Amino acid sequence: MEQADLILTGGIVLTMNDRYDLYNPGAVVIRDGAIVAVGPAEEIARKWTAREVVDCGGHAILPGLINAHTHAPMSLVRGLADDLRLDVWLIGYMMPVEREFVRPDFCWLGTQLACAEMIRSGITCFGDMYYYEEAVADAAAQVGMRAICAQSILKFPTPDALSYDEGLRLAEDFIGRWKGHHLVIPAVGPHAAYTATAEMIRECAQLALAYDVPIHIHVAETAQEVQDHRAEFGMPVVPWVKKLGLLEAKVTAVHCVHLDEGEMHTLLHHNAGVAHNPTSNLKLASGIAPVARMLALGLPVGIGTDGPASNNDLDMFEEIRLAALLAKGVTGDPTALPARQALAMATRLGAQALHIAHLTGSLEVGKRADIAVVNLEDLHLTPRFGRDPDGVYSLLVYAAKASDVRHVLCDGRWLMRDRVLLTVDVEGLRAQAMEIAQRIDRFLSIREGSILSKLLAISSVAREKTFEVQVKVRLTDDAGVLAVLTSGTLPIVERSQRRQYDTYFLFNDAERSRLRYREDELLDENGQVTDVRYRLTLTTEGKEREFPHSVLLSRSRFDAPATRSLRFYREYFKPAQEVEIHKERRRYHIRYGGTDFAVNLDRVVRPELPGYFLELKSRTWSAQDAQRKAELLGELLAIFGAKEEELVRREYLDLARESASGPTRSGSE
Repeated sequence: MEQADLILTGGIVLTMNDRYDLYNPGAVVIRDGAIVAVGPAEEIARKWTAREVVDCGGHAILPGLINAHTHAPMSLVRGLADDLRLDVWLIGYMMPVEREFVRPDFCWLGTQLACAEMIRSGITCFGDMYYYEEAVADAAAQVGMRAICAQSILKFPTPDALSYDEGLRLAEDFIGRWKGHHLVIPAVGPHAAYTATAEMIRECAQLALAYDVPIHIHVAETAQEVQDHRAEFGMPVVPWVKKLGLLEAKVTAVHCVHLDEGEMHTLLHHNAGVAHNPTSNLKLASGIAPVARMLALGLPVGIGTDGPASNNDLDMFEEIRLAALLAKGVTGDPTALPARQALAMATRLGAQALHIAHLTGSLEVGKRADIAVVNLEDLHLTPRFGRDPDGVYSLLVYAAKASDVRHVLCDGRWLMRDRVLLTVDVEGLRAQAMEIAQRIDRFLSIREGSILSKLLAISSVAREKTFEVQVKVRLTDDAGVLAVLTSGTLPIVERSQRRQYDTYFLFNDAERSRLRYREDELLDENGQVTDVRYRLTLTTEGKEREFPHSVLLSRSRFDAPATRSLRFYREYFKPAQEVEIHKERRRYHIRYGGTDFAVNLDRVVRPELPGYFLELKSRTWSAQDAQRKAELLGELLAIFGAKEEELVRREYLDLARESASGPTRSGSE
């Protein structure tokens, strides 16, 4: 008889090979971390003996599950900012917290915590993408899990790199040290097309090809991403990355929620894999990936949990079940994605999607001994029918839970026996995780209490002049002002014609902050739009004093580019009140008395305010200088023929709020 290290025997062996061979009762023989025999229990008993034989009667013996995509360190931000859209969640909360807290020790701890959870779910291998990926690799290796670890690379600064070229150097260094490890496969992780440049994608592809390592990249996760990409590049995401050479490497395309048929064929032609993340896609309302169609075409599609911050768990049994149910629901076909195929996605197909099918994913001779043993005798799995041998797949997919996993081995090493984790200190991890959570809580509590802090977290902000002297004049028509401006009396330095769409967010904080989102259309002489600018301006209420003909506003003013949608800022800042003001503006910059003044001739169309407004203003850092500029404003008012009763010492926001037709809505609606 041949000698082995370990025999698992007596259970139902689901090989998950391409023939779906199933042995009941069956046995798996392990030697030196590899599978050396699989077959009927009686046959194995006649040919093999081992130092240890484990009776798995009443259990299923199957390949260790493969989590095709996650961000393991994000276990430390689980539940931090839920029920938000992807952009608000990612840019408004995750990235600011990551900039503040993500360091190698954070990533190591978060990965260990994630590994403990994954092992309890029967996972033996995971595909990861994050920062400081060497810390992720080290944590996984110490736990004893198999991992494809992709060093994240983005076009803007990240917690571990100030630029994408620095990220590439980090990735190359990481690959050089870890390539050939028996558990960890280093990989290149260009985050997504929308966080990359064309040159960055090319260089990532070249790096992966040079070292023969995989690439992990998010693809077509949201409809907005696809729409924006088409608008900018004139083509979908997959043809774009193909054009840049990315698909020449071993690519795992993550999400793929909004692929068209042609893109699926392109991925198939280039032997790319897909990682389907059903819970994350639903939770972030990204959509439902066309998994049934991908599988019908022959694409290898694995299943991933995504990160614990967007799932919020690492339970592969939940993901397998949900993947099967979603495919049925979205196609209207109850035969779509049957249980056996769904389980294959979490095992053999997942291995193919990650380009590691030569190592794991099925119980076959020569592959590494990555195995999960699942108890089939609990109440929720009772009764168990024997008429259809394939019934065990349905039992595992539709009824089994992560808590039914009893034993887990990876590379022939015990990671869990009888539900006891053997390679991690769970209590120690929990205590450290709670300490970090308290620090993050303090950080966000301080930030959330300040509108300026929230603005600084997502934008580059410039502080403008603190003091502004201004006055408005209500006019019945614009003829008199235009006559003065065209007479040559006042030297005009610059002029423009605009349409401005302002949305004010009002807050009930101590500063009574006001945040203005402005869409500023620049028009030509024919009234056609030639340019559009988007700005955010944060101010506070602060009337310092009134002069005879003007008002000195004393306040902090912060300007930032508005690079995201109005909807994003509304959901991120959560204002107490919102006011819209639309106006047509003719702007003139003049020099008078050695001082720069802005002269605006406005017509407010929303809310509709009668007549026109002449607005005169000048800014200064000096409160003392305000007196002189107020006197000059008085002289300008005289030149324009303004009357005392026509003066308005309030801003458009205040006028709009007083107007019965001003559209105002609560920020909670």
